[in-house]
Amino acid sequence: MFEGSGRYLSGSGRYPAAPDAGPPVGSSVHRVTTWTSLEPASTTVDPGSSTTVRLRLRNTGDVVDEYRFEAVGDIAPYVSVEPPTIRLFPGTTGTVELTVAPPRSPDATAGPHPYGVRILPTEHPGSATVAEGNVTFTTFMEVRAELVPQTVKGRFRGRPKLAVDNLGNTVLTASIGGGEKTSDDLSYEIVPSNVQIEPGRAAFVDATLKPRQITWVGQKQQRPYELSVRRSGFDPLVVNGTYVQRTLLPVWMMTSLSLLLALTVTAVVLWLTYKAPVRTLAQEKLQQAAATTLPEQPTGKPTPAASPTAQPEGPDAGGGGGEKKPPEAAKPARAPLPITSQDKPNLFVQFAQVRLVEGAADCKLTAPYTVGKLDAATQQALTCFQQSNDSKYGQFSQMAKTDGPGNLGRTTMTALLAAHFVASKDVPLNQNQASPEVPWIRNILLWGTQGEFDDGDLATTVTYTKANIDYLRKHVQLQEKPTRADTDRIKEYQAQFGAEQTGVLDEPTLTKTKLGWVHEQATPGTVTAKDWLPGPMK
Repeated sequence: MFEGSGRYLSGSGRYPAAPDAGPPVGSSVHRVTTWTSLEPASTTVDPGSSTTVRLRLRNTGDVVDEYRFEAVGDIAPYVSVEPPTIRLFPGTTGTVELTVAPPRSPDATAGPHPYGVRILPTEHPGSATVAEGNVTFTTFMEVRAELVPQTVKGRFRGRPKLAVDNLGNTVLTASIGGGEKTSDDLSYEIVPSNVQIEPGRAAFVDATLKPRQITWVGQKQQRPYELSVRRSGFDPLVVNGTYVQRTLLPVWMMTSLSLLLALTVTAVVLWLTYKAPVRTLAQEKLQQAAATTLPEQPTGKPTPAASPTAQPEGPDAGGGGGEKKPPEAAKPARAPLPITSQDKPNLFVQFAQVRLVEGAADCKLTAPYTVGKLDAATQQALTCFQQSNDSKYGQFSQMAKTDGPGNLGRTTMTALLAAHFVASKDVPLNQNQASPEVPWIRNILLWGTQGEFDDGDLATTVTYTKANIDYLRKHVQLQEKPTRADTDRIKEYQAQFGAEQTGVLDEPTLTKTKLGWVHEQATPGTVTAKDWLPGPMK
């Protein structure tokens, strides 16, 4: 507590009495006019609930004074004071209540947390004091696991990834293994088999599934499997997946081989049974001799004149009656990009909505909207974002022209992802250290450099788009180490607009991403991936 001198005897004194405090409290310039006490000085609270601490305050001065309170320290956002101000006569004591309500999220890390309440007298502003206390957040565990992808296909092996998210407020230590329902026809290998994840972070585990026997012909086989996350003192968290084992010789190949074999047998049989016609000259000699010795007797009938051959009528008749018109060239199918209001709800529009709800380029999605659907509210916010960027970057940004106002194409998606980086500065990539910026950079460069999306591109952007949404909604950060491929992709992006190929996401390169520069900007982009468009996540 505080005594008359204004110095806190049992606290650490870690919080200054006022941001612009002059001479120390208790000096000849300022006179201490308050006495405070926190009851209790130390307490415990569960994240997601609240606890109350009483602050007693006495006016030890000789004038009526009004006191204002404000929480300070790392957990200040979780502390509220009621009432926020009180007025005390000299020698009287007042009480306010502090409510500490940490959220049930990884931000409220388990363990002790010091905090303070700054008390600011109106009449004696130089006599501001700080009452310090301590609150301990209890531990809670919350884990989420997801297979990416949930269904894998292959003839000899499948390689799914298990994403494990630590949504609790303490370090997660777990082992990864197979479940009880894994098919006996599968063997598996898991790397790493043990993980340690900080609160609010995620880890990816590589699994390799191998069938015990190769299926040569026939139908593909569905083989279910399970991966489990095991923690000490908790039931295993089980995730179900399916491995589709393809046959070594697919059905279409067997059909083709059967037809080819049938045609070969037919050709051999016809060749063996065919008899060539035999032509003899004897008959021809007899006919020539008869024509010589027995002259033809006239019949007395005139030989009818050969009638001219009738010509067929119509435009298809021979002799230039008409020409066949060449078939019309097939019209190319509409490219799937950009995404418009006619498309079904999907993951990429959901990311744009979450990004705009948080605010981007002074544009914010505040009206009600349908998750994943490019509805009127979402189109209005996207149009604002496009026009704001076009206005900021001038002729260098042409999002509305490239994608169309309110549509979500490659250039708008690139700029929305790049809006994650608030300041235009170099983003270093240390290949020896995992970083939460790597998923953002990889997703930005994929949309910026790819003119065509295949199955591999789609799987990659789905993984990172989900991680980006988790970061915006829950501040759950996926951290990965950069690789040489990331540096090469940055060089590829720089080469496309004629910049120096440094392999570093420097300020000019980052500015290009923010204005939505993409490879082949004049073309909308094509998609060969089968599962386009992926549905929104929960």
